[in-house]
Amino acid sequence: MTPRRITVSARDGLAMSALEWDGPRDRAPVLVLSGICRTALDAETVAAHQAGRRRVVALDYIGHGESARPANPRRYGPEALIRDVMDAMAALHLHGAAVVGTSFGGLCAMAASVMRPAAISAVVLNDIGPQIEPVGREAVVAFIGTDPASASFDEALAWFRARHPPMPMLDDAAWRAFAARTYAEGPDRHWHPRWDIRIAQQAVGDGAGPPPDLWPFFGALATRPTMLVWGEESRLLGAETVARMQRLHPAMRLLRLPGTGHAPTLGEPPAASAIEDFLAGLA
Repeated sequence: MTPRRITVSARDGLAMSALEWDGPRDRAPVLVLSGICRTALDAETVAAHQAGRRRVVALDYIGHGESARPANPRRYGPEALIRDVMDAMAALHLHGAAVVGTSFGGLCAMAASVMRPAAISAVVLNDIGPQIEPVGREAVVAFIGTDPASASFDEALAWFRARHPPMPMLDDAAWRAFAARTYAEGPDRHWHPRWDIRIAQQAVGDGAGPPPDLWPFFGALATRPTMLVWGEESRLLGAETVARMQRLHPAMRLLRLPGTGHAPTLGEPPAASAIEDFLAGLA
């Protein structure tokens, strides 16, 4: 099923773009929220498995994909991006949604479950938790803030693979598809990230300020069906954090992906199958 591209307006007038795969309106919709350096294109796997079963919407945050780039990079503060997500959910009538959130997208889901409890019915957290390891955060900032400006797609692919955390379940074709969702050819005929690299400092770097205590946000998920996909080689999500999450939310499903770093693409067969099974059990 081919998605349609839709646009909604943020409260400051900036255009937010989203992809929508239509589905029954009498079942909980699925909202796919990508990582901070990813776009709505990453939702293709989830949408393919839900075709005809549920409505699926994937959002491009401001500064990502087809959404607008603001003049002032301070607009990329995490509070503003999370507010955009909640405003987009209201505008697109995503009520009682099951959220599949990768990294920053998972943090958005936790925040929304506190600020608008009725908006979230279930959550899949992809390689993210309430405690983010500092060494992982630094690596993410460095990656997001770099534009390799590659002269060809193959050069961009090589740069990407050399710097990305381990993804042992991806073959060469999957890596090419992953890179194609990451870089786009610009007017200068070079390949650039599909996000504004100024996001790095404002959203996750020093400009974002010290991270808040996120454990109460995770605690809000205790009354909702929750699943955690964990790349066991993740530098952002450590084993101690995963163990504490399990203690606080014993009903949380956990899928471990051995040898996999931050963050799984969710196209890995075990992840795709587990998420499909999790969503199938929802209303």
